[in-house]
Amino acid sequence: MPDFDPEEAAKKITDFIRSYVNKSGTKGAVIGLSGGIDSAVATYLAVRALGRENVLAITMPESSLTPAEDVLDATDMANILNIDFSVVDISETLNSFIISIPEMVEDDRMSLGNLKARIRMCTLYYYANMMERIVVGTGNRTELLLGYFTKYGDGGVDIEPLGNLFKTQVRELAQYLDVPRHIINKPPTAGLWPGQTDEKELGLTYEEIDNALVALLDKKESLEFVVNRYGIKEVVIVDMLARIDKNIHKCQPAPTPPK
Repeated sequence: MPDFDPEEAAKKITDFIRSYVNKSGTKGAVIGLSGGIDSAVATYLAVRALGRENVLAITMPESSLTPAEDVLDATDMANILNIDFSVVDISETLNSFIISIPEMVEDDRMSLGNLKARIRMCTLYYYANMMERIVVGTGNRTELLLGYFTKYGDGGVDIEPLGNLFKTQVRELAQYLDVPRHIINKPPTAGLWPGQTDEKELGLTYEEIDNALVALLDKKESLEFVVNRYGIKEVVIVDMLARIDKNIHKCQPAPTPPK
């Protein structure tokens, strides 16, 4: 990984958030605080940029799935930062979709997981519209490159302040910001189905993924170099690159026909 200065990164991101809100003419930020590291870092930086009185954090558990410790962690972080905080259980809203859609297949966990992410997006934008604020995203560069997010779900935000930082850099920044250690060490998960973790689903650790992405995309190293340097199987790297190509549409505006 390239040299990383967390103090400089914190200043750049803080300035970016403050500048965007000022230019947009809005009154602050709304952010989904899940209890994980990415949302914690984004919230800490939003508070630095805008002041605690201008940041609302919302945690959106699914009562039958979300671990109680995640809600407690989100609550603790909101208390540490002394910001407004709300808990919105998405269970009844999700159940309304399940009941209302005749073709609903409840064991199709991918479609159902994406639906949960989009319900959370709608919730954040309701508050943002009501309060004349922006929605601050929590995606990092690793997730954005791999398309490891839901289009118009957790990807449906106004700004992505962590969007230029790899996951491993977010961890370094979290340490600099004094995010609680157990939050930093918690296994990353989107919490969309039981037992789901990011690294299990992606098939590599974030350290392996980030090292490979930096080598291939930033340093323009060869596939052979990455295989030999990091001991990752060639087929795994090829699959990762294919995932990037397949999901690039998630970070682009909807296409239109030629004029």
